[in-house]
Amino acid sequence: MIAALFQYQFLQNAVIASILASIVCGVIGVIIVEKKLIMMSGGIAHTSYGGVGLGYLLGFEPIFGALFISILAALGIGYIKRKGGTRSDVVIGLFWSLGMALGIMFIAMMPGYPPDLTSYLFGNILSVTRSDLYFMACFTLIIVLVVAVLFNYWKAYLFDDEFASIIGIKTGFLEYLLFVLIAISVVVLIRVVGIILVLALFTAPTAIAGLMAKSLKLRMVLSIIIGGLFCFLGLWISYALNVASGASIVILSSVGYLLAYCASSIRIGKKIKG
Repeated sequence: MIAALFQYQFLQNAVIASILASIVCGVIGVIIVEKKLIMMSGGIAHTSYGGVGLGYLLGFEPIFGALFISILAALGIGYIKRKGGTRSDVVIGLFWSLGMALGIMFIAMMPGYPPDLTSYLFGNILSVTRSDLYFMACFTLIIVLVVAVLFNYWKAYLFDDEFASIIGIKTGFLEYLLFVLIAISVVVLIRVVGIILVLALFTAPTAIAGLMAKSLKLRMVLSIIIGGLFCFLGLWISYALNVASGASIVILSSVGYLLAYCASSIRIGKKIKG
């Protein structure tokens, strides 16, 4: 694959996409796991399918439709969650189902043969185009800059949002901003692992990093490195065996976390016995 990397543009695009995806997962994934927003992230991801279907129906780029619907869903879920009118898991479940249903309906309303949505559902990193990379790079930069500029505020918010509110930090603004960043991150990752599998890439590298470090900044750095490793290995397996890239990356991520968890449990058990 190394030799082919210098010959084929699509492999070069895939490698760059892997790097961008790992940065997004490392930065946002840590916050998602720390604030226990994994299921909410899944709800936003699945809602984006409605935007993909809308893009195909109206004739514009589906990824922009996914971005628009994802942000609307993130703000809607966040608003209802903060108002406390109903349980957040109920709201997430409804948005989750609604987004998928809308996507199916919009595709069914299209004239002619329906498009192949496999790459949006399960990802296909080998099909990433140069325009996809520009899109991913732009939003990855936005995510990194927002988190970096407000890093101390994020630390206070993650540690104790009530305390952060008392000392004057606008936690409501941070929470809505976080939901929007999650929506953007989902769209960045769609082309890599797809809507269905995006949760694994958000959580597995971050969970492994959490077993290795306590510092927020160090966990983000480790998560980026681990996520990049999974993406590269998944890409290699996908290219060598001609299998789905998204599935390869997710399987590696899941197995990697299970091995790391077992190793951590054994190490802790030895310390207790010692």
